[in-house]
Amino acid sequence: MQFYRPLKPIKALTFDLDDTLYDNRPVIRRAEQAMYDWLHSKHPVSRMLTVADWMALKLRLANIDPWLRHDVTLWRFELLKIGLMQLGYSLNQATQAANDGVATVLAVRNQVDVPPETHRVLALLAQRVPLVAITNGNVDADKIGLSGYFSHLLQAGRDGAAKPAPDMFVRAAQLIGVPCENILHVGDHLHTDVSGALLNGYQACWFNDLNRCLHREPRARRLPDIEISSLAALLDVVAE
Repeated sequence: MQFYRPLKPIKALTFDLDDTLYDNRPVIRRAEQAMYDWLHSKHPVSRMLTVADWMALKLRLANIDPWLRHDVTLWRFELLKIGLMQLGYSLNQATQAANDGVATVLAVRNQVDVPPETHRVLALLAQRVPLVAITNGNVDADKIGLSGYFSHLLQAGRDGAAKPAPDMFVRAAQLIGVPCENILHVGDHLHTDVSGALLNGYQACWFNDLNRCLHREPRARRLPDIEISSLAALLDVVAE
């Protein structure tokens, strides 16, 4: 645990989900593969587009409608719909297929292995202060067994623009009635989590379980208040 500045009294915690409370990288790889497997099986015409083609289309769609970057589920829906329409599907056919594809991907997306230590730490912290989840992703916290620890769960798209935008940080503070300066946000991402928290008046805890060097990170624009390598460290930071 590394302190970069003294902490103010912590009266609430907000948490990023992906790659903070569990390893999300293999989950996303499986979900992406599930999409292509489903496309090739149910809609063989999709083989006319390579993975690179799909990725290029995804970026073009976000350039046309920047809001898609804030709602990853909608972004995937539009990708499948537009991609299949470009391959000859009618709007109705593409819409139905896109809905099916999103459902297929989300089923895999929510197959997350949450470490027992995460459950232990969150259960203890929830007895001390309010906890709020703030995520840019689209995992279903209820389906992965985490929703019970949080008084509120905020998700980009549904609840506003993605971090580091103010929307969800402001909303979280309003929901729990705690001044921003007394909320510690915990997350692995130096831009969306650390900079996002600090820019919005929160205290910031960088979760660094990969032993990265802060001063060599290109996204390190601001020093967090505290750096931890295990969630259990928070038990020493948040008073009983």
